Amino acid sequence: MALLELTDVHVTMGVQEILRGISIAVPERAIVAVLGGNGVGKTTLMRAISGIYGITAGSIRFDGQEIGNTPSHGIVRHGLAQAPEGRQIFGTMTVRENLILGGITVPQGEISGLLEKSLELFPVLKERLNQKAGSLSGGEQQMLCIGRALMAKPKLLLLDEPSLGLAPKVVKQIFDLVKRIRDEGATILIVEQNAKAALKVADTAYVVEGGKVAVEGKAADLAKDQRVIDAYLGGAAHAKG
Repeated sequence: MALLELTDVHVTMGVQEILRGISIAVPERAIVAVLGGNGVGKTTLMRAISGIYGITAGSIRFDGQEIGNTPSHGIVRHGLAQAPEGRQIFGTMTVRENLILGGITVPQGEISGLLEKSLELFPVLKERLNQKAGSLSGGEQQMLCIGRALMAKPKLLLLDEPSLGLAPKVVKQIFDLVKRIRDEGATILIVEQNAKAALKVADTAYVVEGGKVAVEGKAADLAKDQRVIDAYLGGAAHAKG
């Protein structure tokens, strides 16, 4: 049984149907990537899973329980945490305060251990603990965003466009850390426009177009799929190199 399973999920905003029957499965301790360009419904999908948007039809099951239309604070208590698109850290608060805020739903006695673990994973943040989060570089802010989500001890980590706006060197660093988080026992669902980076770390992947899944399969197979190469991996230039 998948840890997270979406079956024929629809989301309508006003008169526009954004998700039009999406079905995906996220096995435990796997990295699953959802790929696609701007406006295809990727962020809507993440917000539906995390309880920010309601679903109008279909089912979202997590760890055997139906969570569709559960309020977002209840979603976190179920064991899901999201590092949202655009990072959305609290810029006027310190790095330490941002991290502590991420652990608001866990017992107080576990906070120090979780903080130590996050700082071990992102050592640059240890040097910035008392610094205002808004003064961090883009890559450091993304690390803080992920570290804050991990403070909730999630069974499933949701990453929405973690490479957005970052230099290639930093993107590689972020995705290396994503692999490490999975190797330490986490399950990860990642939404990305950067298909090349996501397919390198993912186990399976789904390509979303027009609010529906257009292609799905093992990440290694999709990296060789001509439809994916043409649309997301640079076409013939990628095929040659």
